[in-house]
Amino acid sequence: MRFGIVVFPGTWSDGDCYHSVNTILSQEAQFIWHKDTDLSGIDCVIIPGGFSYGDHLRAGAIAAFSPIMKAVTQFATHGGLVIGICNGFQILCESGLLPGILRRNRTLQFRCRWVNLKTNNSKTPFTVSIPQKHTLRIPISHGEGAYYADETIIKGLHDNNQIVFQYCDTTGLVTDENNPNGSIENIAGIVNKDGNVLGMMPHP
Repeated sequence: MRFGIVVFPGTWSDGDCYHSVNTILSQEAQFIWHKDTDLSGIDCVIIPGGFSYGDHLRAGAIAAFSPIMKAVTQFATHGGLVIGICNGFQILCESGLLPGILRRNRTLQFRCRWVNLKTNNSKTPFTVSIPQKHTLRIPISHGEGAYYADETIIKGLHDNNQIVFQYCDTTGLVTDENNPNGSIENIAGIVNKDGNVLGMMPHP
């Protein structure tokens, strides 16, 4: 596969993503600047974490209107794989590719720590190698990571098995004590209805 890693002003985990794809997974990867619009030859787009445009207005709000996001939207509409990590998740929500929003952490403090994630959906292209209900340990690093959506959207996420990851304890039990940011129902990652667009706050 060939991965395209989108870079905005303020993106900082693009190097981590490149290392993971190129060195660990032994797959092809290239950086894509936010002003670019050509995704030809790309099989999967990664929108990394960071603080695109300094998080002005809202995290991801300005990046959502960049030229590359128009191309990413078209790419996703035609079934292309898209992963948004942290700020990338925020951008996907602001772009309308995923439902809901990411709000300030309930403590109003930046959180940088390791968390446990329960895997709820192992049937997506991104989680097919992870056993159902398997617990992952992954770091978070964000100030606006509290996922929120209204009751109708939350019901739809449940009905369509779109809640991929939830914050949990080491045994996989989902509790408020293990919710690092106030995210509704401990939601840490979701996919769109078609399953080809994944957004998650933790950094895999």
